[in-house]
Amino acid sequence: MAAKFNPWAMAQEQVDAVAKRIKLDPGIHQVLRNPRRTLTVSIPVRMDDGSIKVFEGYRVQHSLARGPAKGGLRFHPDVTLEEVKALAMWMTWKCAVVGIPYGGGKGGVICNPKKMSQGEIERLSRRFFFEISAIIGEDIDIPAPDVNTTPQIMAWMMDTYSMKSGYPAPHVITDKPLEIGGSLGRNKATAQGCFYTIQAAAKKLRMPLKGKKVVVQGYGNAGFFMAEFLKGAGCKIVAVSDSQGGIYKATGIDVAAAKKHKEKTRTVVGLKGTTKISNAEILEINCDILVPAALENVITKDNARKVKAKIIAEAANGPTTPEADKILNAKGAVVIPDILANAGGVTVSYFEWVQGRMGLWWDEKDITERLKKIMDDSFAATWDTAAKEKCDMRTGAYIVAMKRVADVTKLRGIWP
Repeated sequence: MAAKFNPWAMAQEQVDAVAKRIKLDPGIHQVLRNPRRTLTVSIPVRMDDGSIKVFEGYRVQHSLARGPAKGGLRFHPDVTLEEVKALAMWMTWKCAVVGIPYGGGKGGVICNPKKMSQGEIERLSRRFFFEISAIIGEDIDIPAPDVNTTPQIMAWMMDTYSMKSGYPAPHVITDKPLEIGGSLGRNKATAQGCFYTIQAAAKKLRMPLKGKKVVVQGYGNAGFFMAEFLKGAGCKIVAVSDSQGGIYKATGIDVAAAKKHKEKTRTVVGLKGTTKISNAEILEINCDILVPAALENVITKDNARKVKAKIIAEAANGPTTPEADKILNAKGAVVIPDILANAGGVTVSYFEWVQGRMGLWWDEKDITERLKKIMDDSFAATWDTAAKEKCDMRTGAYIVAMKRVADVTKLRGIWP
């Protein structure tokens, strides 16, 4: 029987490999491979039937070297502390590679919100945030939504913190509704940032986007906006998919029609004029650009050789396994790693925090321009590092990120 995948062990192995490559000081290496702070809490919640159920939740702060911890809170039955520790570490590298002044954090509650009422979810959200509030604050740790959490849940959590503090604290959390301090442009920020990295990669490869065939696996928020941005750049979206399966059309899919069909039927499958394909088959379609925007570990050693795309942009977290990475790189594909490709979301979350601290709100044009500059600069730094180190883009991104965190850690020193 195969050993169960351990994301924390994988995250530490990634750090160890890059630390060895850049000859990182052993002491700093030990600091970077361990979380700064780990909190486990019990969350008693009164259920709708009057009973009390106790849930377990976590908040992990991997690093505070470059600024407050930043990262989402997820509600899912499979949440584990090992997973949360890994995700917190990966958030450190994601924030560092795009140069925003945050460290990495992550949190989660073991629960199944799909089997809970709205009232139960609200009570769980408020009590969980109350329990972790001892290590939360606008200068300490700024959470955000993640799997199965929403802007509404962020609003409840912000209100809980504000009521406890005795003053409004809208900037203690990000990705809130616009009415209580959310930022314009946040709903499409992950896709927009990813699109900018694809533009930059295509320019480096001297590959004009007009007429290029694109496949998008995952047609949620990020997947739809990715399709929309790429179509706007002249690309032909030949296939998209969701959890129910995929659709293919050689002459190009109407992305807006696919979205409307999904909203009506809960899946893109069955859109008139398209052919149904599986989520496995969609990855192997002959295309120029592949955007995995759904689940982790979908490109593996078993299918990587069948992937034909020249550019693979990881809008999802961890869609490519380490074994698949080696195969794709050997084939000459450009894999834009998740810590860079999907960092647009946390970047605009940073913008929301800045706007909240200033009490001054930017228009969407300002946000778009600032996001593009950050993504372009971050892509260039990663590309140049990969070229200099003669390595793939993922390793290049990790080198950029770890050097930035290591340099700050050295400058600040170890106290006392």
